[in-house]
Amino acid sequence: MSTETPKPLPFIYQFASGAIAGVSEILVMYPLDVVKTRQQLDSTNAYNGTIRCLKKIVREEGFSRLYKGISAPILMEAPKRATKFAANDEWGKFYRGFFGVSTMNQSLAVLTGATAGATESFVVVPFELVKIKLQDKTSKFNGMGEVLKHIIKTDGVFGLYKGLESTLWRHIMWNAGYFGLIHQVRTLMPKPKTSSEKTLIDLTCGTIGGTFGTVLNTPFDVVKSRIQAGSTRYRWTLPSLLTVAKEEGFSALYKGFIPKVLRLGPGGGILLVVFTTCMDFFRTMKET
Repeated sequence: MSTETPKPLPFIYQFASGAIAGVSEILVMYPLDVVKTRQQLDSTNAYNGTIRCLKKIVREEGFSRLYKGISAPILMEAPKRATKFAANDEWGKFYRGFFGVSTMNQSLAVLTGATAGATESFVVVPFELVKIKLQDKTSKFNGMGEVLKHIIKTDGVFGLYKGLESTLWRHIMWNAGYFGLIHQVRTLMPKPKTSSEKTLIDLTCGTIGGTFGTVLNTPFDVVKSRIQAGSTRYRWTLPSLLTVAKEEGFSALYKGFIPKVLRLGPGGGILLVVFTTCMDFFRTMKET
């Protein structure tokens, strides 16, 4: 993620830093994720507009509905974000060794991010599936336990991995854009002289990377949501992309983009700042 290779830390520190970063981000940004999912599942445009959608949900279903399903993301965020950053670091080491380069470059940053995204996908699919089932307005489930019991009873354990292929596309595209652009923007930034400057640079790089990753992966996220919601009309990613574009117009592939980018733009900054702060803390702790 940087042109300079920081002092490596054991996997457990990467995992802990990623977990703390992920939970911090989800606690701040979750209502926007609910709005994003509602808009992606809506083919009637009843939830147009982020503020309008928020007001509609609160008015018709109560404020608590903005946090319905948060238990799955909270449980998911620790392994998800931990896997994201730890996999990015570990795959970065692998690719630098494989290609015989000592420092990260732009191409390797994109490749490393994409591979980390694919790795992350296998961790998040069951949690994402449960979250989508709970966030859907038509959902009759009251909690994670009911959803899990229903899925396993209906489709077996492997039913928990419904939407894996579309999730792979979503995470490969986002992570490639996120980590690739973070690397590029950092090379253009002045070297920080103070910790506050470092935090500002991390926040800027992470926000830009999160925004770009969201531009790349939103169409894949739209079809992932529909596949996991249970519609039999959507089974595989590329045919589903064509179906949505043909029936609802190309712009439908960006349904939920505003709340998604409002979450994952600043959210990407929060992730990077908290992760690097935690890693710096652990390095300092180990050196004392």
